[in-house]
Amino acid sequence: MEDYSEAEYFGNESATFGDRVYAARETVGLSQDELAKRLGVKSKTARAWEEDLAEPRANKLQMLAGILNVSVMWLLTGEGDGVSAPATNSDMPADGAGILADLRSSKLEAQQLAEKVARLERRVSKLLGAA
Repeated sequence: MEDYSEAEYFGNESATFGDRVYAARETVGLSQDELAKRLGVKSKTARAWEEDLAEPRANKLQMLAGILNVSVMWLLTGEGDGVSAPATNSDMPADGAGILADLRSSKLEAQQLAEKVARLERRVSKLLGAA
């Protein structure tokens, strides 16, 4: 597999509209069927977009960008807010100790994020209870 820099990974020269839809859909963890359902289109329509056999109308394009958390411009041209290139082996620690340190760091970040979510849930519950 060819090694791309993040700037060119899903850029206008190395990827198609369908490639970018696929990458963004995978990034947010949706299946083609789930995406189609959320957009109110048939599964074969979403598949056709990813296979570059069709493109969505403007209203569906805007909805698609919103669901996939990317900009319309990125979907169309590869420029603007989109998904990052996948990690390559060079982005990962090479030794067991480095991997373990990275894992511990990630676990700590996840715990901190879980605590923040819990605090926010309590605040929302209090606000809704007071209403």
